[in-house]
Amino acid sequence: MCERVKTVDPSWLPRYAGFVYRESLSDPQLAALFSQGAAMVPVPGSSPWVGEALWPALQLAIALREVGFALPVWTGLRRQIAVRKSATSPNGQRPSAWQHYESLSVTPPAAPLRKVVLIDDIITKGRTLLAAAARLRADMPSVDIRAFTLMRTQGFLACLDHMVDVCHGVVRWAGGDARREP
Repeated sequence: MCERVKTVDPSWLPRYAGFVYRESLSDPQLAALFSQGAAMVPVPGSSPWVGEALWPALQLAIALREVGFALPVWTGLRRQIAVRKSATSPNGQRPSAWQHYESLSVTPPAAPLRKVVLIDDIITKGRTLLAAAARLRADMPSVDIRAFTLMRTQGFLACLDHMVDVCHGVVRWAGGDARREP
């Protein structure tokens, strides 16, 4: 599933987005996340985006918009300086939240935003999301910032009970690092 999302598989990404939309019809927290008046903001990848490069979070945001959320997608949060890819880095060498923060920039939107939903494909520890939210907060202090990820890592589990598990959680700054709960 991760590979399908990371490679923006055109036959599967809309299916995943459709699942999220259907779940939002019966999950009040998910429905509220994607409520009218919000803008979806794709979280940048590890490198500055160049026109034709894959940007899985952007493609996910577009797919979510097209299956029924009908929210604008705003790409004003950008990576200016490349950071090491978390997915392929050993644990101790993944970029810190601060490195992510320093590598991001915000281009002001054409019209003021009240609420943004950061959209990302996969969350591990939450450093990227925490840094993205902090960067947006620094540039747009009055905006309500939330986040959605399609998948979350759970470490090495001996047994996986089920593949689909809608989860509500929070990413906090704790002990000098990001902490994801759950």
